[in-house]
Amino acid sequence: MLDDTLLDDPAALQRADHDRALLALAGAGARVRTALRQADAAGLDRLRPDGRPRAVLIAGHGSALTAGEILAALAGSASLVVPLPPTEAAAPRADRAGAPPAFTAGLGWQLPGWAGPLDLLVVSSADGGEQGLIGLAEQAYARGCALVVTAPPGSPLAEAALQVRALPLPYVSSVLPDEGLPAGAAAEPDLPAEDPAALWSHLAPLLALAQKIGLTQLPYDALPAVADLLDATAVRCRPDAAAYTNPAKGLAARLAGTVPLLWAEGPIAGAAAARFAAQLADRAGRPALAGSLPQALTAHRGMFTGQLGAGADPDDFFRDRVEEPDPLHLQVLLLRHVPGTAASEEQDGPAEVPEDDERPRSFGVSRAQRLAAAHDVRLTEYVSTLADPLHALADLIALTDFAAVYLGLAAAQS
Repeated sequence: MLDDTLLDDPAALQRADHDRALLALAGAGARVRTALRQADAAGLDRLRPDGRPRAVLIAGHGSALTAGEILAALAGSASLVVPLPPTEAAAPRADRAGAPPAFTAGLGWQLPGWAGPLDLLVVSSADGGEQGLIGLAEQAYARGCALVVTAPPGSPLAEAALQVRALPLPYVSSVLPDEGLPAGAAAEPDLPAEDPAALWSHLAPLLALAQKIGLTQLPYDALPAVADLLDATAVRCRPDAAAYTNPAKGLAARLAGTVPLLWAEGPIAGAAAARFAAQLADRAGRPALAGSLPQALTAHRGMFTGQLGAGADPDDFFRDRVEEPDPLHLQVLLLRHVPGTAASEEQDGPAEVPEDDERPRSFGVSRAQRLAAAHDVRLTEYVSTLADPLHALADLIALTDFAAVYLGLAAAQS
């Protein structure tokens, strides 16, 4: 079990945070501002599109692909946004020194057969060395697609962007020092952990582009306001804030020792739930299932009747509390976006809804509550009432990103 007293020890958290994940998340707002400024300097502000593309295809992996899924949620059904995940390519050979090849060296991407001159391809990479993405850009150029490439300046992908006449947008990397892993820690040199704030370096220029071509109906000041929201969350969720005032620490403690079911109402909360599941796996090493209501009710109902939903009673008199660890149980975390009044714009992050709240709920939410109650499964609801969908999304993701990191750091020290 997690010793939640570790969450209130900033020194212990700092010792455990070897890759400076908390500092990276604290700087997410600054990275958004830098990305927007550099995108304008690269020529995005001078872009004069001749109408909106038929489809926007977004290629990448990890957080780059997540950014594409978020854009699809924001664009809705009015625009066709297609994230392009990698496919398995031929296994690359080891280098002459015998070192294993990087994971990304074996990835490949393929354009859909219908992609052509009416479409826009966005290629985004934090590394810029993926040969599969370079090959994809060449495919798109041969078919006449418009091209945008986000990659670190000077990388092979950034250089290839110039050859295929793509609009190059810089990727804003973390400036935090890499102090390496402690002695004895497991390492995957060809598959390193992803920077937890990388999402914003992919998403900020992508949203600026989408705003420019009319793909989304974002207000002109929506993107700078996202940076302010990320800064505010970093202050609330800072390591030296006590757990009872730090919503991310509270959420991490709530999820400890459970198998979370991350349920969402609507596409905005659905994108946040999918992101949280990925971060729990990457940063905390914890499995979680994400799904949108009402589909998740049927997809996950078997979990409630299995061992996790009706397993060992934690108050079982005959259980050996020394030799037998506390049993795992389900925990439903319900994420929602419910636009509120103008006063709710002052809300300090997503609010946890009390169990006795009597406000009307949708059929899916009411059914989820009844299902959890019928099987004695704890359900916790977090709601963002910000009016703008992008701001609500940033609100939910910022909180859950911090929670995933805190859960991983505290578990590593317990």
